[in-house]
Amino acid sequence: MPTTLEKERKLQGEIAPRVEHDLPGVDVLAVELLTPSRLCVYVDHPDGVDHALCQRVTDVLRDYLREYGIEVSSPGLDRPLRRQEHFEAALGRRVKLRTAGRKLRGEVLSVGDESVTVAASDGAETEIPYAEIVRANLIPSSD
Repeated sequence: MPTTLEKERKLQGEIAPRVEHDLPGVDVLAVELLTPSRLCVYVDHPDGVDHALCQRVTDVLRDYLREYGIEVSSPGLDRPLRRQEHFEAALGRRVKLRTAGRKLRGEVLSVGDESVTVAASDGAETEIPYAEIVRANLIPSSD
């Protein structure tokens, strides 16, 4: 039986290309299972995310409504980080990361093709392969 993470990755792989193709300019940042029958699709757009955009995304995903309740949301301040380009945009910023075995908070130091390097508050640098990341989000700046 697939894990929640495996289901989320499968859904992300199906949903992101569909939405990004049908709605140019929309970036599907993450797909998260909130319950076994409810998912949230986090999207961003250069012009912002409003109710009308969320409705258009839901319309593109109409087929999934047979199996899931769907929420569509803007990323908010603690924006999800899932792909290399998301981490590239977060260089020098603080993030919180969770893998299957640990949780980490720190600053994104470098971004590679297969992994991201984060410096924890104690100065320890940790390289984490993208494939091991279960969740990652920006930590909103207190400035």
